[in-house]
Amino acid sequence: MKTQKPFLAQHGFTLVELAVVIAMIGLILGAVAVGKDLQRSAVYQRITTEFVQGWMISYDAYVGGNGVVPGDTPATPTGRVNASGNELCDNALLNVFLAAGIRLPEGRAEGQQNRAAYLDSNGNPQEVEVCLQSVDWAEPGAAVGTYVSRTRNVLVLKSVTPALATMLDSQIDNRPDARFGRVRELAQANAVATLVGQLWSVDERMRFGSVVATNRDEDQIAVTTVLVQMNQ
Repeated sequence: MKTQKPFLAQHGFTLVELAVVIAMIGLILGAVAVGKDLQRSAVYQRITTEFVQGWMISYDAYVGGNGVVPGDTPATPTGRVNASGNELCDNALLNVFLAAGIRLPEGRAEGQQNRAAYLDSNGNPQEVEVCLQSVDWAEPGAAVGTYVSRTRNVLVLKSVTPALATMLDSQIDNRPDARFGRVRELAQANAVATLVGQLWSVDERMRFGSVVATNRDEDQIAVTTVLVQMNQ
């Protein structure tokens, strides 16, 4: 006669144990997210201080050493970048500085000192590009609350995400405003009729090439063009 095996109780996870596991997973995911945010913030800080402000320093060094702004004609100076006012970009930009013996920021790579790679808040690759240009710039007029258009030389920063634009504005201007100060959005640079501060036209919720908020984590973040007024 066969003996019956004793019944073994089946034990699972208790609610407390499941809660502890879920809490630990949440902490781990939170730590990873915080780590990514800190790393991204460090990269944005480097772009602001080493890349953008590095170009501003190189610009001032060029003017100090040559007596004219980059791309201007020494014999008949106009005070405008590239004399004609057209953008000075890519190799044409680099060659002007290299020919004058001016040290350039490190940038993305040798021969690409006018570009810097970074990740947006969704972790997608972006690349900010530097150019120089002479543009119309709104400045205070003869009476309080009035503005007039004057020609000013600017550093043109293309493909800038809203988060990076805000950091640039705060670091250089000490106020995140797309209309006023040395740092402005392209569309606001000469807005003489705009009398109050403006928000940036894009934010972190918008996907690349759109101004509609989608809030999708897989989308590349929308970008804008930022202008930084130079000293001369």
